[in-house]
Amino acid sequence: MNLPRRYPIGAEVQLNGGTHFRVWAPNPKKVEVLLEAGPGAPAVIPLERQADGYFAGLVLQAVESTRYRFRLDDGDCFPDPASRYQPDGPHGASQVVDSSGFRWTDSKWQGVSLKGQILYEMHIGTFTRAGTWQAAQLELAELADCGITVLEVMPVADFSGLFGWGYDGVGQFAPVRLYGEPDDFRRFVDEAHRLGLGVILDVVYNHLGPDGNYLTQFSPDYFTDKYACEWGEAINFDGANSAPVREFFLTNAAYWIEEFHLDGLRLDATQEIFDASPENIMTAIGKRIREAARGRKTIIVAENEPQLTKLVGPIKDGGYGLDALWNDDFHHSCRVAMTGHNEAYYTDYLGKPQELLSMVKYGYLYQGQFYKWQKKRRGTASLRLAPEKFVTYIQNHDQIANSGRGERVQFMTSPGRLRAITALLLLAPGTPMLFQGQEFASSSPFYFFADHKPELATLVREGRATFLAQFRSLATSEMQPCLVDPANPSTFERCKLDFSERERHRRFYDLHRDLLRLRREDPVFSAQSPGGVDGAVLAEECLLLRFFGEDDDDRLLLVNYGVDLHLNSAPEPLLAPPDGMIWQTLWSSENPRYGGVGTPRLDSDDNWRIPGHAAVALRPIAMEQKRHD
Repeated sequence: MNLPRRYPIGAEVQLNGGTHFRVWAPNPKKVEVLLEAGPGAPAVIPLERQADGYFAGLVLQAVESTRYRFRLDDGDCFPDPASRYQPDGPHGASQVVDSSGFRWTDSKWQGVSLKGQILYEMHIGTFTRAGTWQAAQLELAELADCGITVLEVMPVADFSGLFGWGYDGVGQFAPVRLYGEPDDFRRFVDEAHRLGLGVILDVVYNHLGPDGNYLTQFSPDYFTDKYACEWGEAINFDGANSAPVREFFLTNAAYWIEEFHLDGLRLDATQEIFDASPENIMTAIGKRIREAARGRKTIIVAENEPQLTKLVGPIKDGGYGLDALWNDDFHHSCRVAMTGHNEAYYTDYLGKPQELLSMVKYGYLYQGQFYKWQKKRRGTASLRLAPEKFVTYIQNHDQIANSGRGERVQFMTSPGRLRAITALLLLAPGTPMLFQGQEFASSSPFYFFADHKPELATLVREGRATFLAQFRSLATSEMQPCLVDPANPSTFERCKLDFSERERHRRFYDLHRDLLRLRREDPVFSAQSPGGVDGAVLAEECLLLRFFGEDDDDRLLLVNYGVDLHLNSAPEPLLAPPDGMIWQTLWSSENPRYGGVGTPRLDSDDNWRIPGHAAVALRPIAMEQKRHD
């Protein structure tokens, strides 16, 4: 029976009635659909065996909202590996979902390309008190008004328990029921597009979670022992019977783009995605996403700990064709600059101006040099990559949680230093990313939290403590009792944002809004031109960046996270204004509006005086104009 199907797997409602089911189960000799609840239930319908280990069949009595499982060889019953919704969690029955009933209003939305974007990482469960798509949707207009352009949503694939980060998902196609129904997710995206916001989703294609993963019941070939994965069994992308496994994940990537109108994906921990196939699975994912978008522009971001830049290289040159890479080097060096601490995986960073300057110009700091912490070389060349290909940040979900107390960085540094480094982040030519609440200096911590059954929760708690013990300070007897229990519901609840802090922390909120407006509206700061920035180290904790504009319309950004600096003399040519012009302050982190103390003229007859714990942007104006100002 040749029925129209959108995807090769899952339950799809048919226009002429019923639902067509298709599942890959090469080992069982018999597969049945058990309708357990809702329309058509109860019923048991056998599926027909097809080529390559698939079973399929039309079930006329199954419609939207019917709940079902697959029974294998007259034995146990399991949820659909490609279930579109698990209303009772990963151990419960799957539910038939008819996505065609949703009425989209974003037909004119063209998607988003990488250049010019401001990313915003968010966890739906803690972004609002309610922790739902509907509640998050109400905050989108404020994010757009602040200057955010693309939301990067942490994983939402269904997982066990009542809370979690989402990186232990087991229902790859099922938006977790904790945040609402699938159509709530669609409404969230539709409203984001109405407001001019793109939405990309963090997906985990390197492992599945330890609780609720039933893929091996259908085939052990979903996984392989050929590779050692840090978090569990490695996914089989290149071994025996890997073709249906590849199709499963390629379908998943297309599904998010087509059925939820997402603008791209962020691929988690790509160093744990192992594939020696002629075409790497990440290349194939990129191609499938572009096809699914049907002309809409998309962004594919990769996290890659060893910093392999081939991921964003052109396919024709042997690259994988993705768009951008997270830049942990930028975070680590900025973190050391702000806090003065460089233990554990911060060991190879000193937070010096040269480090910050080099990353602004060339992306990664480590591009093949020996790395003491790992006792091996790290990184590959990125000297010629466009600046927007590096996603830069000074906070994200991992790094806040790894601070031990889950503290935001404002509690580890001075307000002035934080304002200065924030200016560097938001004006430098990379693609900046903020973590939820960062824009208003949220006081909410962000811990690692995971709701697991008791025996697993104990292992997770112990594993987390062992991981944090790499930080000598966190391994001390006085700090160990301060580490929270990831399984305690209060750990999760304390991470929720308090939006009243937008007003209580108005100075910091205004700082972000103004910097994002400056980046958006100033043609020089917004250019992100390759080779468009040069710089110099002026002192132990002070750097200068010069952004080259057209017709000598340059910009200076001075970032001094040390003490007040008096340059007399100032033998640095990048400080010199264009002929017949003089530098004028364009923006300063020392504006009283942000809690600063004012900014006297930097370049005067007293030569250069640069305030400490501050960042100042300058533009050239004609000397004649200066005399009339």
